[in-house]
Amino acid sequence: MRLTLFTDYSMRVLLVLATRTGSLVTISDLADVYGISQAHLMKVTHALGKSGWVDTVRGRNGGMRLAIDPAKLNLGTIIRQLETDFALVDCFGENDRCVLTGGCELAAVLARAMQAFLQELDRFSLADIANASPALMTLPLPQMITWHARIKPPSIEVTPETAHALLAGRRPKPVRRSAKAASHSSK
Repeated sequence: MRLTLFTDYSMRVLLVLATRTGSLVTISDLADVYGISQAHLMKVTHALGKSGWVDTVRGRNGGMRLAIDPAKLNLGTIIRQLETDFALVDCFGENDRCVLTGGCELAAVLARAMQAFLQELDRFSLADIANASPALMTLPLPQMITWHARIKPPSIEVTPETAHALLAGRRPKPVRRSAKAASHSSK
């Protein structure tokens, strides 16, 4: 399963907003810090505003802020609402043309895997993720960090190498934490 870029960008926006609850964050600031086009972020912001999770303020001094306590915003709920297609294989979709439908163990295994994936996401709130993401505190944004609990390091430092190891069922090699990440986790 791969999340869409729309969901990825939405999560990045929500994570920033979870740590800067006292001020409005602009699309321009987020586009600059993340290297994402403003047009993409406008679509994301519009959807997040419609969801009720984000308040948007128009105008010259406008921006956006989180409308809900990040501790009450569940990660599984966010992903389920933002993702448009959880059909991992043809038989999960509306236009199923697979002749094995109804008699294939692969579909059953994949359905259980999807359920496990979503159940893992259900264990965490936006606040949980923000509090375990010290890199959020280092983003060069003009808005002050106004909300966070005690910062703790991520449960695993994910790089392309560690992600491949996890997907291959291997335990990733311990990754040396960068000096920047280590200094934030000790604060």
